Parts: sequence; C-alpha cells; structure tokens
Amino acid sequence: MKSLEDLEKKINSELTTKIKKTEIKHKQLYIDIDKDDFIDVTLFIKTNQDTKFRQLIDITVVDYLEKSQRFQLVYLFLSHEFNQRIILKYSINENEIIPSLTNIFPAANWMEREVFDMYGVSFKDHPDLRRILTDYGFEGHPLRKDFPLTGHSEVRYSEEQKKVISEPVKLEQNFRNFDYESPWKGTKYIKEEIENNDKKN
Repeated sequence: MKSLEDLEKKINSELTTKIKKTEIKHKQLYIDIDKDDFIDVTLFIKTNQDTKFRQLIDITVVDYLEKSQRFQLVYLFLSHEFNQRIILKYSINENEIIPSLTNIFPAANWMEREVFDMYGVSFKDHPDLRRILTDYGFEGHPLRKDFPLTGHSEVRYSEEQKKVISEPVKLEQNFRNFDYESPWKGTKYIKEEIENNDKKN
C-alpha cells in the first residue's frame, strides 16, 4: 500500500465485520478487534498482497485493573515491503485463554511465554507455555498492577545453611515519606524543632 490511508481503507473494506475501530496515529495504523476475529485478521494482514505484514515485532499487555475486561492484548506488526506498521488490539477478561499465534508467526513463541510469565495470560495450543523470565516456583505475575512492590519472596545466601535460600519478604525498615524540601532551605522537622526551641527561650 502506498499510504496508511489506503491501507486503512483496504482493511476496513475487506474485513468490515471484523474491525471495531481503526485510527492512524504516530505514522502507524491502530486496529481494534474482537478476540474471536484475531486469527482471521492476522492471517489477512500477513498473506494479502496489498498488506504483507510478515514480521511480528512484539506482543505486550496493558493491565486495566478496574475494568471488567482487565487485559488488553497488543500486537505490533511490520511490513518490510511497504515500510508500514500495524498495531492490533483486543480486550479479554482476567482468566480467558486466547489463541496462540505460534502457527502463523513462530517468533510468537517466546513473546507469548513472556506475556504468560509477566501477566498470567494463557495461550491455547502454545507448544511450550512455561515461565521464561522468573525463577521456578515464582509466585504471581510481576507486571500485574496488583502485584506487591516488594514481591512475595526474596532470595539470599544463608551463612548458617551455607546455601542460597528463598524466604518470605521481611522489610527491615518501614517505607519512609519524604518531604522533598531543598536541603539548603532546611527540612520541615528541623524548622519545627528550631521554632519550638525559639518559643521556649
């Protein structure tokens, strides 16, 4: 396709019932679809002679914790021939299992494993769906918005046992609140202390 506008018209005319919304932003075409139409739309943009989006760049997820459809899957595709990019998006519920893209784009294998590890989104018919970035027995999914900042467990070397052990997180110090005052002007608690001393004298 010569321009993104032509590409947008082509996709909307060919896939009328499968496209919810299209938009051109930042020199890229954004397409919103339903989960059920994902494989059909992906096959079309890869195999059609006017599109040729034959490289999957990345797969990621946005966590909308408060929404009923918590996760939005985001797929980035590139057409080398036309030097154009498409961003394909659809929303799912928290425990939904979605179709794997590995049969169409083998590169999706590791990307889907990363999404599974970080967000807990499962893919149907994935050849090897297991964690890829966290350790064996890791609890939770670190990029979810409800994952605690400190995590659930910590790994350290134990002098008594002479080995690396995993144990629940213990905070040695409470989180502190900072007043962000300039040290040249003096912090609030020092000012208050000086004022109290002045009143006593």
